[in-house]
Amino acid sequence: MLLEALATRLEGTRLSDLAREAGLAPSTTHRLLTTLERNGFAQFDPLRSKWHVGRKAFAVGVAFTNLQSFIAAALPLMRRLRDATKETANLGILEDGEVITVAQVGSREIIRAISAPGGRAPVMNSGMGKAIVATWPDDAIEALVARHGLRRLTRRSLRSMAAVREDIEAIRQRGYAYDDEEFTSGMRCVASVVWSATGEPLGGLSVSALAERLTVSDMPAMGERVRDLALELTHVMGGRVPPATGAR
Repeated sequence: MLLEALATRLEGTRLSDLAREAGLAPSTTHRLLTTLERNGFAQFDPLRSKWHVGRKAFAVGVAFTNLQSFIAAALPLMRRLRDATKETANLGILEDGEVITVAQVGSREIIRAISAPGGRAPVMNSGMGKAIVATWPDDAIEALVARHGLRRLTRRSLRSMAAVREDIEAIRQRGYAYDDEEFTSGMRCVASVVWSATGEPLGGLSVSALAERLTVSDMPAMGERVRDLALELTHVMGGRVPPATGAR
């Protein structure tokens, strides 16, 4: 409530006005504002005795706007991917060692692969996660694994750094990643990376399905389809593929 009030008043707001609008005691309002200020979400102008929205709140707002633009651009391509494959299309981003699904277009099959938007998966158990980190230098990948470890969620989950290195090298050669029942038994996923305008990984695009429908022999063709759509989304977003990746 306080952040909302600050964000809508560019000229700043007095403590008493904020307290009245929020229905809080001035002392409580001041305590909350100082906490926001300490974390960069609010700032105080002592000359005018007014509170303003902080730089960090602005940065979060910009990030949210960028994410919404990413999702809006992706959805038409995700619908095409779903219609072409009859399976669930997903869009994900990386955050602190996990992949967050930020958008999804569900399969029309009765039994579907579902990890709802907002769902999280460890990077090394996720096709989207592995597609993204495969673009990183080897030392950055090793640091990620050292920090977050490897989760043994199924009998097929990666369990050693040697297995990670082998998988990452295969991803780099193919241009797409697999989750071969590594997050959930009976579920497979094929994913590729979407690039930003600066040539950095922006997120991942994937198709997920029941393993009985997405067989091992089907995965290369599915991977090429996903890789091509991820490249198209890269172009739609004004992104560029770094030459070293070898992507088309």
